[in-house]
Amino acid sequence: MSLPEPVPLLGRAYKRDPYPLYERLRAAGPVHRVRFPSGVDAWLVTGHQAALETLSDPRLGKNHDLGNDRWRARASIMPEPQHSRLQVHLLHQDPPRHTRLRRLVTDAFAPRRVAALRPRFQRIADALVDGMPPAGDAHPVDLVRCFAARFPFLVLAEVIGLPPHLAARFRREWGKVVQPVGPRDPGRAAYEALLHGLEGYIAEVVAARRTGPADDLLGRLVAGCDTGELTAAERDSMIFQLLVAGQEPVTNQITTALLALFRNPGAVARLRAEPALRPRAVEELLRHDAAFELTTWRFLAEDGELHGTRVPAGDSVIVSLCAANRDPERFAAPDALDLDRAVNPHLAFGHGVHYCPGAALARIELQIALGTLLDRLPGLRLAVPAERIEWIPAVLARGTDHLPVHYGRTAAARG
Repeated sequence: MSLPEPVPLLGRAYKRDPYPLYERLRAAGPVHRVRFPSGVDAWLVTGHQAALETLSDPRLGKNHDLGNDRWRARASIMPEPQHSRLQVHLLHQDPPRHTRLRRLVTDAFAPRRVAALRPRFQRIADALVDGMPPAGDAHPVDLVRCFAARFPFLVLAEVIGLPPHLAARFRREWGKVVQPVGPRDPGRAAYEALLHGLEGYIAEVVAARRTGPADDLLGRLVAGCDTGELTAAERDSMIFQLLVAGQEPVTNQITTALLALFRNPGAVARLRAEPALRPRAVEELLRHDAAFELTTWRFLAEDGELHGTRVPAGDSVIVSLCAANRDPERFAAPDALDLDRAVNPHLAFGHGVHYCPGAALARIELQIALGTLLDRLPGLRLAVPAERIEWIPAVLARGTDHLPVHYGRTAAARG
């Protein structure tokens, strides 16, 4: 069966399991015209080698100013003035501005620093499990609400220096502002209300860190603006990116990893019996079903060739990290969850200058989260058939907002 032109990337069936479609796309070539639910057309890159080359292609820029009128006519980007105030962050910048901004956050997420905080992260995970209710067969528990949505945010607050009283007031739904709706959408008013609420919260964070110590990441961002190293828009955009992109993807990755493990009970048994296997297992779970399904937009400043396909200037180019991570030319038995996969050059955290600066932290969070849940929740299992799980409709992300589970009696916390 031939592929439609453009290929629609939408619908519940697609979000539940996009991999059969990605397999067809890879087999047909590395670049395809696709259409998103908003009506935006884009060029999708699918193969592993093509993804590596695209993610490091100096011709492709991330700044939205490079987008052409066709893209702007349908892309549901954040409205003004919020777009100018909250979108001047790493994901939408190119060198040298990107280089300058990234330098401000790399120390906070350095592998050695976050590894030193591992005991504190473990205490957070254990405290959350301690607070979880019993979950017998008649009373399933939503693991997202009780754990997966809370653990990454509490860890992030520790790492960036978010004061506890403000951390307690953060609303998870503010993270949905990265999924804007068009001006004629019935949900536009609710979306803009979330946006205004998050802006107000960021202003409170700035005020609190201005009067507190400046030896953490938030304090340095606020001080950097006060000394002229950053503009106010750069400061607020960076805080916005930390609060939203710094924790929601880890929440989603916990859910995708657990669902993969629930489908592979043998893997669960091995991870319980062989704790030393968990770091490698996390890498395989990241490859098998990444929370960042697609990258954000990239644009050519001039018409050009992309892997043999002519792409007009300003058209959006997107890389499917999930499709690249299951490329049979790079991975043996790519659809299988293989905990013994020794060589695993997955692209779950991207590649090139936009490689995720929080990758080391995310890896530790996933190791702790999965290890704690497996160790302390005997009999952990899905409470509904897997086909009843609703995947989030976000264009770029994979995960679920609700994960009903059963488990046995909670074991005691370790040491």
